[in-house]
Amino acid sequence: MRVLVRQIHNPLIWVLIGAGALAMSLGKPIDGAVVLGVVVVNAVIGFLQEFRAGRAIEALIELVPDFATVVRNGTRLTVPVAELVPGDIVQLASGDKVPADVRLLDVRNLQVEEAALTGESVPVAKSTAPVEAESATADRRSMAYGGTLVTYGTSTAVVVATGGDTELGRISSLLEGASKLETPLTRAMARVATWLTVAISVVAALLIGVGLARGYPFVDAVLAGITLAVGAIPEGLPAIITIALAIGVQRMARRRAVIRRLPAVETLGSTTVVCTDKTGTLTRNEMTVQELWTPDSGVYRLSGVGYAPDGELLHGADPVAEPRADVQALLRSAVLCSDATVTFEDGAWRVHGDPTEGALVVAARKAGIDPERERRSRLDTAPFESERQFMATLQAGEILLKGAPEVILARCDDLDRDAVDDEVERMATQGMRVLAVARRAHPGSSLDDADLGGGFELLGLQGMIDPPRPEAIVAIAACHRAGITVKMITGDHRLTAEAIARELDLLAASDRALTGAELARLSDAEFAVTVARTNVFARVAPEHKLRLVRALQAQGEVVAMTGDGVNDAPALKQADIGVAMGITGTAASKEAADIVLADDNFASIAAAIEEGRRVYDNLVKALAFVLPTNLGFALVILLSVLFFPIEDGVPLLPMEPAQLLWINLVATVALALPLAFEAKEPDLMLRPPRRPGAPILSRFVLARTAVVAALMTAGAVGLFLWEYYLEVDRSVPQAAALAEAQTMAVTTMILFQVFYLLNCRSLRDSARTIGLWTNPAVYLGISVLLLLQLGFVYLPFMHELFGSAPLTLDAWLVAGLVSATVLPVISLEKWERRVRQKKNKEVRVAPP
Repeated sequence: MRVLVRQIHNPLIWVLIGAGALAMSLGKPIDGAVVLGVVVVNAVIGFLQEFRAGRAIEALIELVPDFATVVRNGTRLTVPVAELVPGDIVQLASGDKVPADVRLLDVRNLQVEEAALTGESVPVAKSTAPVEAESATADRRSMAYGGTLVTYGTSTAVVVATGGDTELGRISSLLEGASKLETPLTRAMARVATWLTVAISVVAALLIGVGLARGYPFVDAVLAGITLAVGAIPEGLPAIITIALAIGVQRMARRRAVIRRLPAVETLGSTTVVCTDKTGTLTRNEMTVQELWTPDSGVYRLSGVGYAPDGELLHGADPVAEPRADVQALLRSAVLCSDATVTFEDGAWRVHGDPTEGALVVAARKAGIDPERERRSRLDTAPFESERQFMATLQAGEILLKGAPEVILARCDDLDRDAVDDEVERMATQGMRVLAVARRAHPGSSLDDADLGGGFELLGLQGMIDPPRPEAIVAIAACHRAGITVKMITGDHRLTAEAIARELDLLAASDRALTGAELARLSDAEFAVTVARTNVFARVAPEHKLRLVRALQAQGEVVAMTGDGVNDAPALKQADIGVAMGITGTAASKEAADIVLADDNFASIAAAIEEGRRVYDNLVKALAFVLPTNLGFALVILLSVLFFPIEDGVPLLPMEPAQLLWINLVATVALALPLAFEAKEPDLMLRPPRRPGAPILSRFVLARTAVVAALMTAGAVGLFLWEYYLEVDRSVPQAAALAEAQTMAVTTMILFQVFYLLNCRSLRDSARTIGLWTNPAVYLGISVLLLLQLGFVYLPFMHELFGSAPLTLDAWLVAGLVSATVLPVISLEKWERRVRQKKNKEVRVAPP
C-alpha cells in the first residue's frame, strides 16, 4: 500500500486531485471524473514500475547451496548450509557450489569458477600454499568462497566464515548500502512539476479573486479557476512520456538490450561515462592462441578467431601454406596433452572442458590437425594437478608435457634459458597466458613420477588471450565521438587488462592500468582525481567498483556500469544505469541492473545509448509540442476572466473545462504520441552528452512555448469573439452562439496543433532533414485527430457531453488559415537560430 500511496506524492497530482474534487462538488461530474481518472492511471503505472525494485538481495540467496557435506566426529554428514559454523570440515567435489568461505586443507586437482565473485575469466587452480594477508580476493589460491562453483577435482576444507561474514555476505551489505539515484528525466520532470504547481496554483487563486471582484457568481469564479488549472496542467504528458519510453524499450530489445525499468531508456541518452567489464563484453570470451614460439623458428602468429578451423598460419608477415615441422609438432603435442574437445552445436563451435585447452584444440584445427584422430595413440595420463602445474600424457614412444613455463623449463635440457624466459616475459607483457610444451622419448606403456623429473626437449610456447570483439572496437570509437568516456574495470590481471585496453584504444602506449590494491591506498581526494583521469582498472574488488561509481557521480557524471557477477551487483545498483549480462550474468547482477544485454556485447550498449538519445530528443519534441497548448489554454482563460463581459449573468468563456480536457487528453496525445516514433537526427551521436543538471525546459523550449502559445491564444480568442458576435448579430440565441463560438475556438486550437506538429518533427531543421515520410505515424495521428474533431463538431452525443455545436465550411476554412500562420513563424525562428549558431561556431574556431 505504501508503494501505491507514494505514486501520488507529486505536486501536479495534488493539484489535479483538488481540481477534480472541486469540479464534482460543483456539479461537474464529467470534468471531475476525467481528471481523477488521469490520476488513477498515473498511479497504477508508477506502482507497477516500483513493484519490481529491491529484489537484488533476494537473488544472492539463490547462489548458496541448500546442503553441504561435512565431517563431524569422524562421520560424513549432509547438513543444511544454514547449520554450518566456523571450524566445520567440508568436502568439495566437481559440480558443487561452495557453501561458505573455506580454507583449503587438502586439494586434488581443484579448480573453482570464481568469475561471478572476482571477475577472473577462467577457472582458478587452487592449492594449500599460504598467500600474503593483503592479497586480493582473486589471488587467494588457498581459499574458496561461498557461492562459487567447483569445476574440477576435490578438496577438504575448513569453514572460516558463514552468512553475513562471507565475501558474498559482505557484497550483500554493500548492495544494501548502494542507493538508486533518480534519473535525469525524473529530476527534470520533478523540477518542472514543482514550478508548474506553484505557478498554476497562484494564478488560479488570483483568477478566482479577479472573477469574484468582477461580479462572477461564486460557482462560476471557482469553475474558472478550475478551468485554468485543468487547462494549464499537461495531463497527457505522463502518458506520452510512458509510451515514448515503452517504444524505446521495444526498439532497444530489437538491438539486444532488454530494459527492466522504463526511465532507464532516457537515462542512457544522458550517459557521460560507461564503466564496462572486460571478459565477454569487450572480448569474445573465447580463449584464443595468438602466438606460437619455437626454438628453431621463433615467433609465429595465428590469424583467425573463434571456434572454426579457417585460420591461416603466419610466419612474421609472410603466409605459408603448410606449417613448418617444428610448429606442427608444437601444435600436435599440445593437443595430445589435453582433454578438451570442440564441437559444432546449434550453429556455433563450443568448447567442452577447460577453456585454455579448448584454445589449444582450436589452434591445432586451424593448422589441419584432427585432435580426435591424434589422441587415439594415448597410452597413459598424468592429469593436471595444481601442486605441480603441468599435465603429462604417454603416446606411442614419447611423453608429452604441458604446463606453466617455469615448471616445464626446469625439466628441459639443452636450453638457452635466458632467451626462452625473454619470450615468456614478452608474451606475458602483452597480456597473454603462456603455456610451454615439451617431450622426451619413453619406451614403456605407463607413467610414474620418476618419468617426469627431467630430460625433456622444449617444443615451444603458446601464448593465448581472450581477444577483443571487433564490434566493441567500433562501438568504443562511436562513444568517444559522442563525448562519452569508456572505462574498463576487470578482475583480471593488470597485464592482460592493459593489452586488451590498448587494442580497444582505451589506454595509451605509455599509460598503465591501476589495480585494486593501488586504489585502496588512495585517500578520497586522491581517489577522485585518479578515477577521473584513469580509464583501465584491474584486479578490483566489489568495494572498489562501488567507490569508483560514487566518485564519478560526485563529479556530476551520469554513470552506466556493466557487470555479470555477484561482485558487480552493488556497483550496478549504485550506477545511474546498471547493465547486466544476459548470457553470463548471475541472478543477483540482473536483479540489480536496469538493463540486461541479451548478447553480452559492448556494441549493444553503444546502440542502446544511441536509442536513449533518440528517446530523449523525442521527449523534448513532445514537451515543445504540448506545453504551448497548455500555456495557450491558461492565457485564453486568463484573458477571458480579466476582460470578457458577463452577459445575462453568464461569464463569457472561450472554452469549458470539459472542452479543455478534450484537447488535452485526446488531441494532444493523438498528435504528441507519433513524435515518439520519430527517426533519429543525423548528428545524434556526434553531440556531446547533455549536462546532467541541464533543465529539460531549456531557454529554447521556453521561448518556443511563449511564441506558439501567443499565436494560439490570439487565434483562438480572436475567432471565438468573431464567431460569437457574428452569431449574436444574426439573432441566434446566446447559448447557441456561445456553443458555436466555443466550438470554433476548440477547432482553431486543434488545427494549430496539427500544423505545429509538422514543425516539431525536428526542433532545429525542417522535416526534410529527417525525411518527410520516415514517420508515417505523424500522418496517421493527424488523420485520427481530424476524424475525432469532426465527431466533436457534428455528432449529437458529443454536443451533449462537451457543449459543442456544428460549424460551417467557411468557419473551418477561416480556422485553417489562421492556424497555418504557425508554419512560417516557426520556420523563420528555426532559420534565425541556425544562422546564430553558425556564427557562434565560427567565432569559437576563429584564430586570435
